[in-house]
Amino acid sequence: MTDLESTKNGKHHDLVHHNNNELTESEPLTWRFWRKQRYIVVLLAFFGFFNVYSLRVNLSVAIVAMTENRTVVDGDGNVSYEQDFPWDSKQKGLILSSFFYGYILTQFLGGYIGTKIGGNIVFGTGIGSTAILTLLTPLAAKHSLEMFLAVRIIEGFFEGVTFPGIHAVWARWSPPLERSRMASIAFAGNYAGTVVAMPCSGFLATRYGWESVFYVFGAIGCVWYFTWLVFVRAGPELDRFCSKEECDYIQKTIGYTGSRNIKHPWKSIFTSAAFYAIMASHFSENWGFYTLLTQLPSFLKDTLNFDLGKTGILSAVPYLAMGILLAVSGYLADWLQVKGIWTTTQVRRNFNCGAFLAQTVFMMLTAYLLDPTWSVVSLTIAVGLGAFAWSGFAVNHLDIAPQHASVLMGIGNTFATIPGIVSPLLTGYVVVEQTSDEWRIIFFISAGIYLVGCVIYWFYCSGELQEWAKSPEQKAQEAEEKAQLQLTQTGGFVNAAAELKD
Repeated sequence: MTDLESTKNGKHHDLVHHNNNELTESEPLTWRFWRKQRYIVVLLAFFGFFNVYSLRVNLSVAIVAMTENRTVVDGDGNVSYEQDFPWDSKQKGLILSSFFYGYILTQFLGGYIGTKIGGNIVFGTGIGSTAILTLLTPLAAKHSLEMFLAVRIIEGFFEGVTFPGIHAVWARWSPPLERSRMASIAFAGNYAGTVVAMPCSGFLATRYGWESVFYVFGAIGCVWYFTWLVFVRAGPELDRFCSKEECDYIQKTIGYTGSRNIKHPWKSIFTSAAFYAIMASHFSENWGFYTLLTQLPSFLKDTLNFDLGKTGILSAVPYLAMGILLAVSGYLADWLQVKGIWTTTQVRRNFNCGAFLAQTVFMMLTAYLLDPTWSVVSLTIAVGLGAFAWSGFAVNHLDIAPQHASVLMGIGNTFATIPGIVSPLLTGYVVVEQTSDEWRIIFFISAGIYLVGCVIYWFYCSGELQEWAKSPEQKAQEAEEKAQLQLTQTGGFVNAAAELKD
């Protein structure tokens, strides 16, 4: 830690403030976002999530090229077929889901470590390690199926810490009335990565061979990792690029006390209805998302008869819509709160459940239509409107328990990773002959799960800081404010009585 960091660290550890809606900066936030270090963090987090998903989804396209039957004509005019990897649908389902076997193991670990050593280290190292392993993927695939599965599982192990890790970053960097937009802009990187990775993977696989898919995206991930390590710190008080005024503003609005010994109230966490509502919603969104993420290229090629190049492009269209709408939904969610039109609870509930209802409808339409044009349109709307759900449940941890947000995300994302394991396997067993009726079943299942998540979240969600999540300093401050209010009211009654007597 530099002298400047030490000085800033010492000055800000005792800041607690609850009237965060009344605080403003002398230089307000404008389109020149680079003047605010917290938005540099957001920008780099955006590119971090770009890598998270580009490293994850490239296999969904590459596996089509890896298992494609190619027509070969020899010098005598004899026609034969060759295939790099003769995997059947069940083996492909196992490969696509193997990533999540490792991913599910480190969710809680990532959240817990993030509160101890800093979310920036956890988030960066998770992505950097995955990038290095991606460079080794072609070698592993050519060695054996078992080695290929092992590398994908280890990739998932490292990438599992990313979402809990970034919540530890937001817990110290995001003012309450900017949470939705900061988190949504960063999460939009997921879909930007998907949008770029899918068509580029198709192009690379067709032009340079499937191995190039892993080499290109692995190298990009390594470059990002070193950039993140240079420019991002765990909190504003440790960041030499963050001004004193911005540091004060962030820490006062979030009520940061500088405590590193955070004690998590495990019993209260696991008996919180608001937390279970987030978990149910997260599970539902991930089921539909992972189903499409891993199976959409195959669905477009095998059922709607698109070639590999078009498959990559069309698979990316729904995620382009979601990436654009994420920025819109995040800004709109914050604006509704700032203007006092909706409370935080209303914003989270209405955004989340409205999105889920729409996704239920359009998933069912996809199941009925199975038309090349209208299926892509329906899927684009279904996935795109999921952006509003991400401005609901995905930042809700920071509302109900900001100090414990990374741990809550770790626990919740462990449960929400189950769809990533089960959905590809289920699709592999249901979709055997690649018929329309088989794919219809898959879309019906996704629609039903969206609807269940919508109902649970509607009745049990909350956008308020939970009593069990308040720090001792916050409780003491609230007690003092309550006593002052009672004293003021008592004084008012005395004055009114004296006036009445006169």
